[in-house]
Amino acid sequence: MPMELEPVDRDLLDGAFGAASAHAMALLIRYGEVFGAERFISVNSAHIDGCLYHGPSSIDFVRRFVDLGGRVRVPTTLNVAAVDVVHPGWHQGPSELLSEQALLTALHEELGCVATLTCAPYQRMLRPRIGEHIAWAESNAIAFANSVLGARTDRYGDFTDLCAALTGRVPYVGLHRTENRRATLVVHVPSVEDTGLARDLYFAAMGYVLGSRSTDHVPVMIGLPADASEDELKALGACAASAGAIALFHAVGITPEAETLAHATGNSDADLIEITFSPDDLRAAVRSLCPLREGEEVAALCLGTPHYSISEFESLARVVEGRRAAAGVEVYVSTSREIAAHVEEAPNLAPVLAFGAHLVVDTCTYLAPVVRETTGAIVTNSGKWAHYGPGNLRRRVGLMSLEDCVRSAETGRVVRK
Repeated sequence: MPMELEPVDRDLLDGAFGAASAHAMALLIRYGEVFGAERFISVNSAHIDGCLYHGPSSIDFVRRFVDLGGRVRVPTTLNVAAVDVVHPGWHQGPSELLSEQALLTALHEELGCVATLTCAPYQRMLRPRIGEHIAWAESNAIAFANSVLGARTDRYGDFTDLCAALTGRVPYVGLHRTENRRATLVVHVPSVEDTGLARDLYFAAMGYVLGSRSTDHVPVMIGLPADASEDELKALGACAASAGAIALFHAVGITPEAETLAHATGNSDADLIEITFSPDDLRAAVRSLCPLREGEEVAALCLGTPHYSISEFESLARVVEGRRAAAGVEVYVSTSREIAAHVEEAPNLAPVLAFGAHLVVDTCTYLAPVVRETTGAIVTNSGKWAHYGPGNLRRRVGLMSLEDCVRSAETGRVVRK
């Protein structure tokens, strides 16, 4: 069945909104045809992942739209970059990456994108509403927007995201459609107490197991703590997206599309599958993400994947108050420029800096190598960091609770309860 184009789509394609939008629309039509889209819909915002430099093609693609005089048609933010250009002296990778990334960011800004350079755009004041259609890239942001905010975005990857921003239109496919958002997998989960895990480890492990066991399903969890915070759901979603490309999860009584189980499933039990996670499942996930030995030398503590929120900095300040990282142990916390500026000025967050933390902005430390010490382990309480860090950086990495991470950084040796 041929795709139905509305007048605005034809105007975009015919160049009524400029050559750049016409080129972007032509690419989106081909994209929609691949997925069998019947029509297009409008989106209210975009979040771009193609702003992270991967090579010359990253620059070539966006420069084409700049040369065509393009401007984004909806509010558009930028995801993390490949390097923190604010602190170039911390960068341990190829020096030319700094200038290449700066150019790529500048080209996106010429198109009207806002250089937020954060993987957590939902931590800004303006957030999409329930049911609002958006075109977001970055796996954890997609999971958070769909699951925690109840907004609607499909998985937009590099280049498709920018085309959506330049047109304000996307194919009506995937998780934009109500029928594709209904839970098809019911997951019974253990309580935090039953696992014996620290609460941050519980949510990281839950996401990791959920992602690995929910392939090709939209899962709905029963039994997740009713007081789960946004930061905890953020951690869960980031791990689920890393381990299994999960773009939407529901939690009964917690997330907006799961007031009840029937609400999450759309009152349908057709082909509904039920599984149960045991406490051992979650503990095994933690063990797999922490191969470190007790007493092993620690080179660094890395936090903020996804980017740390103000609430997380407040929790960290309470944990590290009156303490100091050991000599030779580097401490990095990744966050947005906005939140970093707040941390540097807020008196109640002074213990974070006094502990020895460096605030990395614009990027994440599992992407951008900043740890100078080449021997020793890296500890983190981020399941996403622990999943990607070893492969990206070729380092020994261990997932531990925040308290154990801080104790390990404080002593310079791996300390685990």
